[in-house]
Amino acid sequence: MPTFSNPVLAGSRPDPSVCRVGEDFYLVTSSFAYYPGLPVHHSRDLVDWRPLGHVVDRPSQVSLTGLDVSDGLWAATVRHHEGTFYVVVTLARGRRGSTTYLFTASDPAGPWSDPVALDAEGIDPSLLFDDDGRCWFTACRDAAEPEVTGPGELWLRELDLDTLELTGPVHALWYGALRGAWVEAPHLYKRDGVYHLIAAEGGTEHHHAVTAARADSVTGPYTTDPRSPLLTHRHRGAAEPIHNVGHVDLVDTPAGETWAVALGIRPTEGTHTLGREVFLVPVEWTDRGPVFAPETGRVGLSERRPAGLASAPAVPDGPVRDDFAGGSLDPEWSSLRGPVDHLVSPDSAEGGLTIRLSPEPLTSTGTPAFIARPQQHLRMRAATRVRLTAPAPTQEAGLVVFQNDRRHATLALTVGSDGTLRVVLTAVEAGTATRLAAVPVTGSEVVLAVDSDESAYTFHVEDDSRTTVGSVERPFFSTERAGGFVGVHLGLYGTSGTGEGEARVRWFEYAPSLAGNDG
Repeated sequence: MPTFSNPVLAGSRPDPSVCRVGEDFYLVTSSFAYYPGLPVHHSRDLVDWRPLGHVVDRPSQVSLTGLDVSDGLWAATVRHHEGTFYVVVTLARGRRGSTTYLFTASDPAGPWSDPVALDAEGIDPSLLFDDDGRCWFTACRDAAEPEVTGPGELWLRELDLDTLELTGPVHALWYGALRGAWVEAPHLYKRDGVYHLIAAEGGTEHHHAVTAARADSVTGPYTTDPRSPLLTHRHRGAAEPIHNVGHVDLVDTPAGETWAVALGIRPTEGTHTLGREVFLVPVEWTDRGPVFAPETGRVGLSERRPAGLASAPAVPDGPVRDDFAGGSLDPEWSSLRGPVDHLVSPDSAEGGLTIRLSPEPLTSTGTPAFIARPQQHLRMRAATRVRLTAPAPTQEAGLVVFQNDRRHATLALTVGSDGTLRVVLTAVEAGTATRLAAVPVTGSEVVLAVDSDESAYTFHVEDDSRTTVGSVERPFFSTERAGGFVGVHLGLYGTSGTGEGEARVRWFEYAPSLAGNDG
């Protein structure tokens, strides 16, 4: 029987939502304060996903200015109805829902509309298009009487598809199966006349779980599925390769199967650096409701492929080399809080990348001269060839292992007050920078590299020879140490105290290490 390997989208791609149109599947994930926002992926087999574009690709759509890296665009839902794609999403500030936006498009590759702000509180919005043509909006919010019902409430209101406004009464649907826990991530599905409300409880960490309720009417009353939790790994031991499983969305295939996309993490000795990733799980419908992973009851690293779907050409899980030819960045690259076209620009004629050094540091909540892509493998190597043009003191450019603005490490080509070039390794913790090591170099153009494994990130410079500059323990970059909701991104950056100067990047390479490619 043909199988595939989980996760189907590796690296920091949390809160997956999926829909199908004909033989095509479309997936949207959270992007937080990274820009462009809300990446859209396409697949024909639910296993091999390719980037298609972004919902938010114009700064006029949503302002991310000043936001923490783990705030921003949270937990979108994508749906399709009568030729139109819909995405609803929460903009979070200070770890709370601030505004709920609705975007539409005729083509999931874009362009997507300017957003409509909905009169909705809370987070994790979703849509159900019912058989009668009506559309129902759900989300989660603080309960009015938490001491009675529990801390969270799932609620529902009708969405008028002509005006794109919420209308009619608000219906409180459910307070979760675990009354002491916050209930979130609601999705409604109708099956054989029954409405199934699937949600997440237990927080997004180790106790994350999928729970459910059902009703004969969309407005309720909803009865808790006594089997809840329907899917969780919170009861499994430390040797379990996948943890924090939850936040599912369901989709039917043309062959009549149902599959769920779920988030999960792959920890190493209790900490994880890759962020929350997308896993694919089979679902079987019974008289009692959905059964997740019916043969095993758990999310596995290997699973049978969906039946009846032609296998697409596999997305390469090997080395990536970007010469920045073509005049535009690959969609895997992102910046922080807004576009950096004025700071980071590919050369369409010769290839390579020009970084205009900015006074905005990586420790700010602004938009520095910085681009990055998610780390996807625990064991990997990333490298870049960079040159400073007419280097001067206060200028630096190079490679960054970025967890957030308060926790990251840089390997930078810079120049000392005596005019000599050197490569400096710096770690930033709680916003405070500590120089760990420095080595002199003979030329203004060098190769900077970082290798990661279970224990550490080790930084090298390749000038006339390969020199190890230093290392930082892997848990330093973990979500458990840093907090927040994102995984490590590997990036390029350039800063200057005066805002003057340029750096030239010839290429960037990323490759899983040969000694193990299982994450």
